[in-house]
Amino acid sequence: MSTDTLPTRKDEAFRYTDLDALAGVWPVACEELTVPAGSSEAMQVVELGEGAVARHLAITLEKGASFDLRILNAGPTFGRIAVDVRLGEGARFTLGAAQLGTGSQTLEIVTEVSHDAPDAVSGQIVRSVLAGQATGTYLGRIAVARGADGTDAEQSVRAMLLDRTATANARPELEIYADDVKAAHGCAVGELDAQGLFYLQSRGLTPPQAKRLMLQAFIAEAFAGAPDEEALSEAALQRLEAIL
Repeated sequence: MSTDTLPTRKDEAFRYTDLDALAGVWPVACEELTVPAGSSEAMQVVELGEGAVARHLAITLEKGASFDLRILNAGPTFGRIAVDVRLGEGARFTLGAAQLGTGSQTLEIVTEVSHDAPDAVSGQIVRSVLAGQATGTYLGRIAVARGADGTDAEQSVRAMLLDRTATANARPELEIYADDVKAAHGCAVGELDAQGLFYLQSRGLTPPQAKRLMLQAFIAEAFAGAPDEEALSEAALQRLEAIL
């Protein structure tokens, strides 16, 4: 597919996208970043604006490099963030992402993490909170090449629906061609636990306070250990207040 050609729903990475909104920001420029061998870098992507946004990050980690990427996808009417990562020997990649949507928003995070060499580590945590008629999508692929022994790769994907009219799409995927590999993924879509809410209310919290506290803890998992954890959590909490 040409980079100038608008995708269709036959393209797996765009299966659930809002094609009309995507057309307004297409084509999407690729933002390339290389982390030199032995270096450690971090990046935060926070989208809280009102217009449509689409970004494509291509990150290469050389031998022994590490990269910490945190994403808050919460503001745009249409927000799509695609991340391609290639890991060299002994490299380490961390992704923590939260999507907070309401109204008719369409929010998407699409990742492809390629373990090209031995002993690389990747961990991905994605949390979505969706209300109204919002749609939240996570498509994540981990590819382990032949010879990439010692790979340790993990995905954790969870979505919370505050209204039955909201939609969560998730597709965690593993493609493994090496033998000595640790790889796992988990995915869950659900609602707030009624017993948990009741317990908090029995301790004196009002229903809105109980819901807010549970959602705050749910989102915090995506930003735990981030270099700018406090600021990211505060921005997410402010957006969560608007949703509730």
